[in-house]
Amino acid sequence: MSTFTRRSTLGLMGGALATPFLVRSARAGTAVSVGALRFVSHAPSYIAQERGYFAEAGLDVEFDFFEAAQPMAVAIASGDTGYAMTAISGGLISLAEKGVTKVIGGALSEEKGISGQKILASNAAFEAGLKTPADLDGRSFGMTQAGSSFHYMGSRIAAAEGVSLKYKPLQKTGAVIGAIKSGQIDAWSIVPHIAKPLADAGAVQIIGEVADYIPDYQVTTVFTSAKTAENETEQTRAFLQALSRGAADFNAALIDQTADEAEREAVIALLASYVYPDRSLEDARDPIVNGAMRINADMALNRNSVMDQLDWFKSEDLVKSSISYETLVDESYVDILS
Repeated sequence: MSTFTRRSTLGLMGGALATPFLVRSARAGTAVSVGALRFVSHAPSYIAQERGYFAEAGLDVEFDFFEAAQPMAVAIASGDTGYAMTAISGGLISLAEKGVTKVIGGALSEEKGISGQKILASNAAFEAGLKTPADLDGRSFGMTQAGSSFHYMGSRIAAAEGVSLKYKPLQKTGAVIGAIKSGQIDAWSIVPHIAKPLADAGAVQIIGEVADYIPDYQVTTVFTSAKTAENETEQTRAFLQALSRGAADFNAALIDQTADEAEREAVIALLASYVYPDRSLEDARDPIVNGAMRINADMALNRNSVMDQLDWFKSEDLVKSSISYETLVDESYVDILS
């Protein structure tokens, strides 16, 4: 397999885990970099790090922080970052087609009964008549890049409502937030830990739920380089085992609420230090609690959702029509939900 630098990778992009959780299969102290966004959805990584689950699995983890999904895929493919957890994007799929990335698990999911990603309207657009997703025709819709998860969500919403959107790529999540707050874009969809505080502050209006349009959506996946998936199987399984322990703690504390109050508060405080490092715990608590969505147990993958996403990317000519599910996913690491 060829060696891919970050520069060459950018050119290429164009458009069952068993219990017990703990395995000591990786070499002790193996240095591993993990890509992350400062989102509640990255909770398994943060919990596994702070509670020593990575260390117990023989991994010495450092985080690489990003502001969008596609640059994270570039870093994985180039070898600058070892593992990551983020949405499927056109860039990730294209890199898989080139033989340099592989999805090895599932993470964040939409689930009926759990408040998920929100469809937002700017205040200006709302006052001008954008009250529901059915009113989106001709409106501008924010996204980071073409072929991002925001592009996919917008397209699925638009198709269901029979409307047309004008997509505005703004590169970074922070830029999209600024654009919708200022009325430079009319609409957006985003995870609840961002959406709800914006709405509570009166900066935007919530006009719908993504789950109503994409039920059981596999929002994010775990992925690595194809080279790592093929050659570092023990390390990769150890990483997934540790990540699964973090996911179990998160779900128990904030989704299923089977943990006691002390544990719940401990998890909230831990996440606040990563997701909102510049805020007090008091200010961070509500966004974290209100933004919690299910992380798949054992990092299992919703195959049907991934296949639907892949089919959409193909239909929009954002990736080659020849790319198969097997090209994207290495199921030797994956429990399948459906």
